[in-house]
Amino acid sequence: MKTYPTPHLLLRRTTAVAALAAALLAGGCTAATDEPLAAPSAGSGALDLAAVCPATVVIQAAWTPEAEHGALYHLLGSTYTVDADKKKVSGPLMSGGQSTGVNVEIRAGGPAIGFQNAGAQMYADPSIMLGQVATDDAIGLSAKQPVVGVVAPFDIAPYMIMWDPAANPTFNSIVDIGKTDTPVLYFNGATYMDYLLGSGILRRNQVDGAYDGSPTRFLAEKGKIAQQGFATNEPFIYENALPQWKKPVKFQLIHDTGYPIYPEAITVRADKKAEHAACLKKLVPVIQKSQVDYVKNAGATNELIIKLNDAYKGFPYSKEQAAYSVEQQLKLKIVSNGANTTLGDFDVDRVKQVIDIVSPIYSGQRKEVKSGLTPQDLVTNEFIDPSIGLS
Repeated sequence: MKTYPTPHLLLRRTTAVAALAAALLAGGCTAATDEPLAAPSAGSGALDLAAVCPATVVIQAAWTPEAEHGALYHLLGSTYTVDADKKKVSGPLMSGGQSTGVNVEIRAGGPAIGFQNAGAQMYADPSIMLGQVATDDAIGLSAKQPVVGVVAPFDIAPYMIMWDPAANPTFNSIVDIGKTDTPVLYFNGATYMDYLLGSGILRRNQVDGAYDGSPTRFLAEKGKIAQQGFATNEPFIYENALPQWKKPVKFQLIHDTGYPIYPEAITVRADKKAEHAACLKKLVPVIQKSQVDYVKNAGATNELIIKLNDAYKGFPYSKEQAAYSVEQQLKLKIVSNGANTTLGDFDVDRVKQVIDIVSPIYSGQRKEVKSGLTPQDLVTNEFIDPSIGLS
């Protein structure tokens, strides 16, 4: 059966514009080198996962290594093995510099797996324990390949619509764009665009699904169009890495229009949740802490991410881009505690809102959604440690 990229794979930023930025900024990256995978030292106390977790916890990432996946790559310490051919990295699973007694293997997604959704990949390969799946994509998988989110390293999505403030001085929001005839360029198939159209925020005759990741049209139009992107990436690239532009852009997050998905939440197969429950009870707090530690001190993990991108020969990634991403993650509260003091938990009311928005869209596209789908089918907070959060 032929497979197609899911909406959130279509949204990824590592396309022509990112490749151009990489060429301009990432000239001196050092390739990661393969090293023998060391057996992990024993964990202790709450950090001893050996008795309840697989010897190697396999995690399927949604895309190639990037700062948005810092919580995953921060689980690796200084000893790791890179398999450049299979685009995966393995090593002892660490927490706060201490071994947990098991290994972790992180597999690149996107082009490395034929643009398959990480949730579908978990069903194709049962050795994968966890995968990154956005809430709306999980709804699309709910009928035949259900997954359950167990921790959300990102509280809100970095997806945005951007514009040139000089060419469009009256724009302060996406609603403002919708009040004009300004074209909005996006990747065809993005579910959030169906929401923006269905809610009347944008109009069908102004949106154009022909975006291919290149800055060509934005530059040719001298910023008189709006364009999709990532708040953690394109604003930096356009201001710093495109010699034809070299000035700021403005943007609004799609989240702020009323589309509150959890992007790339860490999920488990629904039929494997009970089997992995004992492991998840210990592992999920480790992932929560990994995200907290990463955004506070991202340098070493960003170096690893850059090396992996170089080794995988996919989409090179610069130190400046990675650092900007982390800065934006915190500034825009993309990584945050949400409405409480806990990082990584799910707001079931938000999940219900996404179900109510997305289910009719998928129905109209003749995509099957589980009958009677509830937030509890998609997410759980049972493994979350409520004491772990950003201070």
